[in-house]
Amino acid sequence: MAQTLRQDLRQRLELTIQPLQILRSELIQLPLLELELRVRGELEENPFLDEAEMPEDETAPEEDELPAPQSADELDDENKQESPPKTEATEVDWEDILNDEDYYEYKPKSLPATVEVQEAPRASTQTLSEYLISQLHMDRLLSEGIEIGEYIIGNLSRDGYLEISTEEIARDLNLPPERVERILKRVQTYDPPGIAARNLKECLLIQLQLQNNPDPIAVRMIKECFAEFISKKYEIIARKLEITLERVKIAFDLVIKLNPKPGEGVFDEKQNYVVPDLVVTQVGEKFEVFLNEGNVPNFYINNEYRDMVLSRKKVDRKTREFVQKKLESARWFINAIHQRRTTMLRTMRAIVKKQEDFFRFGKEFLKPMILQDIADEISMDIATISRVTNGKYVQTDFGVFELKYFFSQRMETNEGEEVSTKIIKAKLKEIVDSEDKRCPYSDEKLAELLESVGYPIARRTVQKYREQMNIPVKRLRREIV
Repeated sequence: MAQTLRQDLRQRLELTIQPLQILRSELIQLPLLELELRVRGELEENPFLDEAEMPEDETAPEEDELPAPQSADELDDENKQESPPKTEATEVDWEDILNDEDYYEYKPKSLPATVEVQEAPRASTQTLSEYLISQLHMDRLLSEGIEIGEYIIGNLSRDGYLEISTEEIARDLNLPPERVERILKRVQTYDPPGIAARNLKECLLIQLQLQNNPDPIAVRMIKECFAEFISKKYEIIARKLEITLERVKIAFDLVIKLNPKPGEGVFDEKQNYVVPDLVVTQVGEKFEVFLNEGNVPNFYINNEYRDMVLSRKKVDRKTREFVQKKLESARWFINAIHQRRTTMLRTMRAIVKKQEDFFRFGKEFLKPMILQDIADEISMDIATISRVTNGKYVQTDFGVFELKYFFSQRMETNEGEEVSTKIIKAKLKEIVDSEDKRCPYSDEKLAELLESVGYPIARRTVQKYREQMNIPVKRLRREIV
């Protein structure tokens, strides 16, 4: 039976992301401290990259003479033109790769002497675990007790709570649960107060009982009326404990001063260190934008190493492929890090242009702005702008802000003027802060008050903003005054 051959013409759309584009995306989204680590790692791994002063016989070109980093719009065209990855059968063009005379270098720019970066105070370098273990070893325990204590400390959350049960610890260490419980009680006497509790109720009780003269009413309130305490049902607490509302208020005021997260306040320095990636400063009537490149080193492609490889008479295939890969990687890395600098500066300058009143007069003048506004301003993809602004900080005359802070939705006032939702949230917080705590406002009343000052928003929107700002509901904001 004869078979018939048939040809079909089909059109298919595929998205191909090239390694260079991936590298650029990765570097753009790195904050300063992570970028420093990435550069150091690349210098260690790639023999073609060298951190050193410029050779005397070579002069570093000006920035506009360096291999020009492409804009985000050029990436798509470039990716379409790039040839597919070489297969093993494809011979490497050895001479062409090594004889490329272009000078590739990255030289971080120093901030002007007039610009001072505001660094957050350095916290103690001792971590919470180290602090607790030092107390454990000063306690007079047998080796078994120390083993249990270290296991308990190793299973604390960042907030200082024990994340597994004593039964699980006993099973893992093949010990009686009573022994684990006894050591846990010892650890719970360590500083900071409330550490190693298994829940909020236990955490508060530990702190109360560690006080010199524990308030018996406060202890009873947490033990017997914890659900009512959380819900601020003062009258029910007073009835259950057979005390006056005034006495409930005294106990309440004592408990709310306790720390619900005892692990906070003992930080690892790396966790608590924020360095601005950008600096905006006013010079006369204009604003200057600077990229803070911290301790990123000056590095470049080592031409001497390239020449040494080129001078070898016979080079095996594996060496050729290794050199091709590393030299190509070095060029891509330098190109990508230049692209990061260019994109971040262009993005920040566009933000300053759109939010000039904020940088000139302060937070009250923040305008509504979305990522697409900046993407349109500098002709880049919105995904690129999102990566640039995520996790990056800028130092201004009014403090240090995350770049995401400058983006918010727009709403219209009664007069038809567009305002940022951040302004409305600030007004909402102001109203809540000034309300009578004996009778807080409902969401409906808050909506009415906002409308009276020119911000017509629905009750559901008030509820959404309140939840976003972690403002409790009316019942939980009530206090005995």
